[in-house]
Amino acid sequence: MIRLDSISKQNGQQLLFIEASAALQKGEKIGLVGPNGAGKSTLFRMITGQEPPDEGQVLADRGISIGFFNQDVGEMAGRSAVAEVMDGAGDVSTVAAELAELEAALADPERMDEMDSLIERFGEVQARFEDLGGYALEGRAREVLAGLSFSQEMMDGDVGALSGGWKMRVALARILLMRPDVMLLDEPSNHLDLESLIWLEQFLAGYEGALMMTSHDREFMNRIINKVIEIDGGSLTSFSGDYEFYEQQRAMNEQQQQAQFERQQAMLAKEIKFIERFKARASHAAQVQSRVKKLDKIERVEPPKRRQVVSFEFQPAPRSGEDVVNLRGVHKRYGSRVIYDGLDLLVRRRERCCVLGVNGAGKSTLLKLVTGSTDPDEGSVTLGGSVRMAYFAQHAMELLDGNQTVFEALEEAFPRAAQGSLRSLAGCFGFSGDEVEKRCRVLSGGEKARLVMARMLYDPPNFLVLDEPTNHLDMATKEMLITALSQYEGTMLFVSHDRHFLAALSNRVLELTPNGIHQYGGGYTEYVARTGHEAPGLHG
Repeated sequence: MIRLDSISKQNGQQLLFIEASAALQKGEKIGLVGPNGAGKSTLFRMITGQEPPDEGQVLADRGISIGFFNQDVGEMAGRSAVAEVMDGAGDVSTVAAELAELEAALADPERMDEMDSLIERFGEVQARFEDLGGYALEGRAREVLAGLSFSQEMMDGDVGALSGGWKMRVALARILLMRPDVMLLDEPSNHLDLESLIWLEQFLAGYEGALMMTSHDREFMNRIINKVIEIDGGSLTSFSGDYEFYEQQRAMNEQQQQAQFERQQAMLAKEIKFIERFKARASHAAQVQSRVKKLDKIERVEPPKRRQVVSFEFQPAPRSGEDVVNLRGVHKRYGSRVIYDGLDLLVRRRERCCVLGVNGAGKSTLLKLVTGSTDPDEGSVTLGGSVRMAYFAQHAMELLDGNQTVFEALEEAFPRAAQGSLRSLAGCFGFSGDEVEKRCRVLSGGEKARLVMARMLYDPPNFLVLDEPTNHLDMATKEMLITALSQYEGTMLFVSHDRHFLAALSNRVLELTPNGIHQYGGGYTEYVARTGHEAPGLHG
């Protein structure tokens, strides 16, 4: 359906693609992978025609529809979320808009004299709306929005009043409702909670068109895709199979290449030694010449490109008392919405509690109560003895000083630390070489999250409270964080929609339900085994 034919593309000084080729066929579900900055978003823009390749061509079958979702959702305001989603479905949305205007006109007493012509036009437009399947479409739009955790009020309210994360969901819903022949999704799993993520997974598994997507969520990717295209060093390599198969295949290829490289190096060393030894002897001149020619002709094997993932080791956290935080009889409401009604909860030392609950159950509110960012209406929240707490929330990234460089931000937090030690901290969190000189204002969401995380973990507290810590992190940084946190000796309370992160780190599950907290000993994997579902509100 879409073919990339020997494409080359340069971005400033950086060569992104060098005569790279790949194809996307009907029914294929492709995961596009590669390190940050390798050119994944550029590839999407070339497929959608927003950017041409410098050389080569992008060929698409005639008449196919392409839906493209990315993080840049643009302005949205003045319409309901449902209308905004239906707008992606082409003609029918124009007709729906006229129908809504006519309904308003019919109810307007000032336009009584036009009533006959309005009624006649209303009949024509309504018939056209029915022919286009408009009523069914609205039902489907609401179904998609409900799958992405929208309440009825949010669906009918002005989309302009929604936060950035919810606007992204509206943009995603537009593409899903459109059901194009080819769907291109750039990081669709960001900004989703666990329920929406699992709903999207099922939706995409049942979608019959061709799909190409990027995602930092390996579980999500693994369950949907049947092919991987890797961008590495300017070329595109295809692997058939899911993400797990790709990882195994890649590791195997690297081992083989390393072995080949070592064999060739040994052979070259032997030949060079022979040439050096006999080059001065006339009797061996012919042999030496033929070996020199042979060496010139040999195609050199490159050593495998190593992805640099630096591991981070925690300093040991100071020990806290056995009771880390105690909530007694906590009541909390927002307006008429009761979030907690007499909540009791005790978190003990070295517990790693993950908090699950349907949207609006109060996951973030619980973390805010524990960290003192919000006060209970009644009841008490008490921190235990010697508890040093650090809180990672999405707004933490807005508190960075835009004028500071990455290095200055670290230096300010740890004025007594040695330069070298701060540089290696920056390296662990993906800021190598000159990247420490970047100003905070130009950092991407992922870079900001990494910087805030580095400042939090360098001199570790003994109680970490994390609200969606992996939201913007790429797979390599996420793996580094999981490895580091699994050796962390302190206590954790966290909310995450990343199942790999949940399964690797939790040893206790707190499920928020309308009838209080259900607690499960054992981590997320045990929770899934015991309840038969991956998230509250999803029964499977």
